[in-house]
Amino acid sequence: QVQLVESGGGLVQAGDSLRLSCAASERPFRYYAIKWFRQAPGKEREFVAGISWTGGRTYYADSVKGRFTVSRDYAENTVFLQMNSLKPEDTAVYYCAADRSESTSLNNDYWGQGTQVTVSS
Repeated sequence: QVQLVESGGGLVQAGDSLRLSCAASERPFRYYAIKWFRQAPGKEREFVAGISWTGGRTYYADSVKGRFTVSRDYAENTVFLQMNSLKPEDTAVYYCAADRSESTSLNNDYWGQGTQVTVSS
């Protein structure tokens, strides 16, 4: 059973940066693709970014492409989401998820509890 714990959320101003972390409890984490999703109040959860289990492929939603960067540290069993040039519309609860598939769907084996990101204008 892989447990995921997100951290790094907070309240920032538009244009600022944040780095979210997703720490996994088990070593098999390294064989999973890791995705980031977000859910704003009153909206459906949506895909944000993902990284393959090898780390060789990263992929992003159009809304964050060029501003967000996903990476992974195998030694620390952690995946990061670097978020730059944040906008008020990035405000949401951010979740990481682990799955064998690199699909951007919501169907993932494991989910974290989420971390709140709030961007003020």
